[in-house]
This record gives sequence, structure tokens and C-alpha cells, in this order.
Amino acid sequence: METLDGMGYVTAGFSFLVLGMIVFAHAWYAFFTKFASGVLPAVLAMIHDLLLVVILLELFRTIINFLKTYVITLEPFLYIGIIASTRRILTTGAEAYSENLSHDQFERYLQDVGLNVLVIVALVFAVYLARKRPPLDGSAQLG
Repeated sequence: METLDGMGYVTAGFSFLVLGMIVFAHAWYAFFTKFASGVLPAVLAMIHDLLLVVILLELFRTIINFLKTYVITLEPFLYIGIIASTRRILTTGAEAYSENLSHDQFERYLQDVGLNVLVIVALVFAVYLARKRPPLDGSAQLG
């Protein structure tokens, strides 16, 4: 059963790596096809896609680390949350930039951005706390 469990982690990790490479290649293809219609939308889409690649690679690295140590750490998931909130801010900003917004839509945009900024601040504080705490002994680790 442990062998099957390990194989499951290996295949999931490999899948994250392959998906990251596919998204990376597609991001560059989309960048060059959108570039003719406008630099800003192409750049924003590229940043959005590259942040998704970083998330996939962070998941891949987390699985590799788990397979080496049999310990699941908190920090990679905090980083993923920070990156995901940043992606959301960029996506919302790109949508707001490309559309004529009504007053209500603009208010929702500001609330969405504000909430994501608060999430980022909370997650950065959580990273700070996670780094500051003393290391766990072997009996209290997850895994």
C-alpha cells in the first residue's frame, strides 16, 4: 500500500510538472498571437499564465519534498495562496482596464482587489509566523 501511495505522489508530481510545461508553452504562444492586438493585454495574460506555472511548479516541488522527507510543510501552500491572490488581482485589473465599468462594477472591483490584498497580507504574516516558530521534533511532524 505504501508503494502505491508513493507511486500516486510520483504520478501527481509528474503531472504537475507536465502541466506546468504545457501552460508555459501555451502562454508564449498566446502572448505572440495577442501581441498584435495590443501589448498590455498580451503582457497581462502572459503574467497571469506564468503565475499559474509557478503555482504548478510549487505543487511539484512540494510533492518532491514530501517524497524525500515524508513531511508536509505549510509554507508552500501559503506561497501558492499569495500567488493565487496576486493572479486574481491582475485578472480583475485586466478586466477593469478593458471594459467600461459602471459605478457598481467599479465598487465591486475595488472590493475584490481590497479583499485579495488583505488575503495577501494575512498569508505573508502567516509565512512570517511559520518561519519564526521553532522546528518541530520528529514525533510531532505530519506525514
